[in-house]
Amino acid sequence: MADRPPLPPFTRESAAQKVQAAEDAWNTRDPRRVALAYSEDSVWRNRDTFVTGRAEIVAFLTGKWQRELEYALRKDVWAFDGNRIAVRFQYESRDTEGQWWRSYGNELWEFDEHGLMTRREACINDVPIEEKQRRIHGPRPEAERGATFPLR
Repeated sequence: MADRPPLPPFTRESAAQKVQAAEDAWNTRDPRRVALAYSEDSVWRNRDTFVTGRAEIVAFLTGKWQRELEYALRKDVWAFDGNRIAVRFQYESRDTEGQWWRSYGNELWEFDEHGLMTRREACINDVPIEEKQRRIHGPRPEAERGATFPLR
């Protein structure tokens, strides 16, 4: 089994690297690429959906990005300890009818010794926005890495 550094136990720096790597992967909107960061038997709770294993992760993300168009994400480390990281995030997307949304959430992550995520729990709230209110336009530019983003 190949390691996915950084590996636990996490430091402030390695937790931030792990979170930025996740943000970068999710912004590709490539379900197969994203799924490689999770263990073969990873378990998720995403809103009201429960997912187990990479195949289900790929199917879940495929459907997500068919509904959430022009998806763009920002993540920040909230806290970390040992093999766990708590993350806050925001993403923006539009639905198939053209309505833009900003989605706010928190995630709890747990990793195995190889740096693969074995557990992900996500709580997410959606707020309708107008296109002119958008703040997130594609992947994070290099100059903004490590910067937090406003709550509103």
